[in-house]
Amino acid sequence: MEPVIDVKNLYKSYGETRAVAGISFQVERGEIFGMVGPNGAGKTTTIECMEGLREGDRGEINVLGLDPINQERQLRPLLGIQLQEAHLPDNLKVWEALDMYASFYERHLDWEGLLNDLGLSEKRKTAFRKLSGGQKQRLFIALALLHDPELVFLDELTTGLDPRARRVIWDLVREVRQRGKTIFLTTHYMDEAENLCDRVAIIDRGKLVALDTPANLIQKLEINERVIFKSTEQDLSAMMKGLPGVVRVEQQGERTIVYGKSDGFGPIVTAVVNALTDGGISFRDLRTESPDLEDVFLSLTGRQLADQRSTA
Repeated sequence: MEPVIDVKNLYKSYGETRAVAGISFQVERGEIFGMVGPNGAGKTTTIECMEGLREGDRGEINVLGLDPINQERQLRPLLGIQLQEAHLPDNLKVWEALDMYASFYERHLDWEGLLNDLGLSEKRKTAFRKLSGGQKQRLFIALALLHDPELVFLDELTTGLDPRARRVIWDLVREVRQRGKTIFLTTHYMDEAENLCDRVAIIDRGKLVALDTPANLIQKLEINERVIFKSTEQDLSAMMKGLPGVVRVEQQGERTIVYGKSDGFGPIVTAVVNALTDGGISFRDLRTESPDLEDVFLSLTGRQLADQRSTA
């Protein structure tokens, strides 16, 4: 089956800044495909090239069998697009926005049904400015789905939302896929990609550094356990690094993070607790965590994604 999206060797620069540096990937029909990375990594430029909003400097892009630039008029009705930066007039009511957007298309869904499906029925007469962040995002999803597109682009969908609102939006994204849509989303939240995506492309500084399922990306890591605890003792890095199976240790004030691979050595947490107890070192707030896509990004780039978000 022909891929829904086929990108080959895409480059895009703005002056001296190279935003996208020769990336290639395919998106299969019916999947939720995520492109993740820090702000400024090239995610939005890539998605805008696929949408036909920007033209790449070099490379080939095929979306639903069409060229996004030269066949934009044929492609646009097949796409649902939620932009990273989107706004509506403050006093425009929810139902007015949907009714207006429906008039743009020869064929469209029953927007009353969309309101109900997306939990906005009670807000149909509410002005845009009075909606919460999560409600605004639900409205933008409704507008993107109004003409029943085959492929839906969601760019940084949950940026600025609180954790509860983010999880509500995640459920909505899954429901969109259940409608038979293919979804391409960008995010700088690794937990979002891990929870939603069938496959994930990790992009950094315009380059594609990894592409696989979240489970496979995590499985390839050199760690499978992370132990975190606090202690008032001085730097414990040397002690922890000498334990069997320990790969890396981070010291952040009173907080120590021990990364390890327990295969053949037993659980890392057991070795950590025994070492602290034998050394007469008091500790508190000890917990264990499984590795995640944040660890994948660190392993591939040598930098933590959280640090990149704060400086991007």
